[in-house]
Amino acid sequence: MKSRKLAIFASGSGTNAQNIFEYFVDNQDVIVDSLWSNNPNAYAIERAGKFEVEHFVFTKDEFVNSDFVVEKLRERKIDLIVLAGFLWLIPPQLIAAFKIINIHPALLPKYGGKGMYGAKVHEAIVANKEIESGITIHYVNEKYDEGTIIFQAKCEINESDTPLDVATKVHQLEYQYYPEVILKILTENFE
Repeated sequence: MKSRKLAIFASGSGTNAQNIFEYFVDNQDVIVDSLWSNNPNAYAIERAGKFEVEHFVFTKDEFVNSDFVVEKLRERKIDLIVLAGFLWLIPPQLIAAFKIINIHPALLPKYGGKGMYGAKVHEAIVANKEIESGITIHYVNEKYDEGTIIFQAKCEINESDTPLDVATKVHQLEYQYYPEVILKILTENFE
């Protein structure tokens, strides 16, 4: 099998990105080619450096109003774009050019949409006294968190759980399943 190349997009600390770097570090079939960020101060960039993964920072104009990012990704022969805490809406030209997946820290369609990310999701789950939460891995389309669902995993929420407790449970699911689903998408769709 020819090696498949991933590009990871991240806006913040990059814990999911690091988990993906670690998962694929010795895999000859899947290469984490690069990390892309809209935030020059994202800690994800430092994490990428520790794994010798090249990084790129782009502006809103380069991302939305030009083919700059699309062309650079094509030059690098990227097979899959993985969003790992990337907060901007993906522009149509990128969606048309690449297969893109995202992970959301809730069971979509609940608690999705613009502005629903990270701690905001976990706070809403606790405030609404939900009895479960989890993760949703989905394809990316033109709207926040509305792409076709690929995979979901659930965790139980107890009455005494704080948003931080929920976050811890959800992070465990993210770290366990996101790399596995990435591998499955690449091997099933390209073999």
